[in-house]
Amino acid sequence: MEFYFEKLDVWQNARVFVKDIYLVTAGFPNDDKYGIVSQVRRASSSITANLAEGMSRISEKEKARFIGIAFSSAMEVINFLILSKDLEMIKEEDYNDLRGKLEKITNQLNSLHNRLTQGR
Repeated sequence: MEFYFEKLDVWQNARVFVKDIYLVTAGFPNDDKYGIVSQVRRASSSITANLAEGMSRISEKEKARFIGIAFSSAMEVINFLILSKDLEMIKEEDYNDLRGKLEKITNQLNSLHNRLTQGR
């Protein structure tokens, strides 16, 4: 059985993105294990978690609220990617790749949010 959220392109893209974040941050310094690494992993996972939880809600308003939370988590990830780049913890090519993927995800989140709120 497959749940509705699993069929969403945005959830599938965010799921791959979480894996990418884990792989890239595995190369971060060990002394940052509980700093940026923990925060960016948590925030990226929050995108998929809020999509899953939101799609289980009955009302469009509730669904849209969780999509908004997922979008906020994506902004948090961008913040940590920028900081990682500033601190030279991430390669330029990895930063650009992750940033591009996240921009696609945020566009998809905006589109989904707009579809859910059109009727209001």
